[in-house]
Amino acid sequence: MKTLKLKKKEDRRVLRGHPWIFSNELQDVPKDAAPGDLVDVVDFSGRFVGRGYLNPRTLIAVRLLSRKPETIDTAFFRSRIGAARDLRSRLGLGDSYRAIFSEGDGIPGLIVDKYADTIVAQSLTAGIERLQDPIIASLLEVYSPTSILLRNDAASREIEGLPLEKRTVHGDPPGVVTIEESGLTYQVDVMEGQKTGFFFDQRENRQALRGLVAGRRALDCFCYVGAWSLSAARFGAAEVTGIDASDKAIALARTNASLNGLHVNFRTADVFDELRLLEKNNERYGCIILDPPAFVKSRAKVREALKGYKEINLRALRLLDTGGVLASCSCSHHIDHDLFREMIIDAAHSAGRTLRLLEMRSQARDHPMLLAARETQYLKCAILVAD
Repeated sequence: MKTLKLKKKEDRRVLRGHPWIFSNELQDVPKDAAPGDLVDVVDFSGRFVGRGYLNPRTLIAVRLLSRKPETIDTAFFRSRIGAARDLRSRLGLGDSYRAIFSEGDGIPGLIVDKYADTIVAQSLTAGIERLQDPIIASLLEVYSPTSILLRNDAASREIEGLPLEKRTVHGDPPGVVTIEESGLTYQVDVMEGQKTGFFFDQRENRQALRGLVAGRRALDCFCYVGAWSLSAARFGAAEVTGIDASDKAIALARTNASLNGLHVNFRTADVFDELRLLEKNNERYGCIILDPPAFVKSRAKVREALKGYKEINLRALRLLDTGGVLASCSCSHHIDHDLFREMIIDAAHSAGRTLRLLEMRSQARDHPMLLAARETQYLKCAILVAD
């Protein structure tokens, strides 16, 4: 195993718990090092810092798996995956949840979602790709699933020099599966849906609608398979409309409404265009939910993304009743809480509205945040009242 040395005075952040080491923090990288190689990292004096995997071709050169010189094998992953499962069990999340949240569960570069008896995993880095066999073996031991699907089609894999693929590595191809979350039943397309098929990260945020939507008209923008919409209907909204650009998502949203005996008006439309049309038609709502996909994939695109976030918030505020509730979200870690808050303030100013913040929420507890790594806290969800 190769040993990499940190430059002088480049160890503080890592010693305080951050699991990433950037390429400019290392003295040098052996020329024969390959993406995914396991390496030990030492500080400038030669003291052991951690063991992880290397990618000499990316800005994040090393992602640490352990602060001890332990063997990275099936037993290692079985222990980490088992500990993550036990935490979810204590949290009472049922049988469907995010089972591994990368750095938050001590396995950087790995995402695992559990949909009842189906496991969907994403390998996001060359290091995790090289360790795929012991990870799959550990998932089989810990969960005994009927099928395991690899959704290795995230665009970030290309940065790591990895191909995009989807394949079943255990059992039959799962397709559409049925799950229960927070008392609602959903059909989820784990093979073709966004990310791994469902967004568990908003689990607790959707519950924040309780007591805020009863008797009101609600508009759910970027509704995907209808989770926010169904929550609004369940909590007593007088009328709920869900909008998404995907015909497939809207079809599943309608199925999910039917499964739960809830009435929601779902329709396919571009949200930006629809918000303009609704404003033109003088429509009004007592609750508007904005849960868009990430508008920004890199730090260089933050300014452009903020314009998009501001536009949808501005237009939503023009449609909102006095005393109405706005649930505004961003899932991009490139836009931190301060930028997100300033964007909403700007939108409110342009709309001539005063906003009161009831809660600034983040991701659900099955997406634990590593305290020393702010990047793991990516989701922002502001629950606001407009005057």
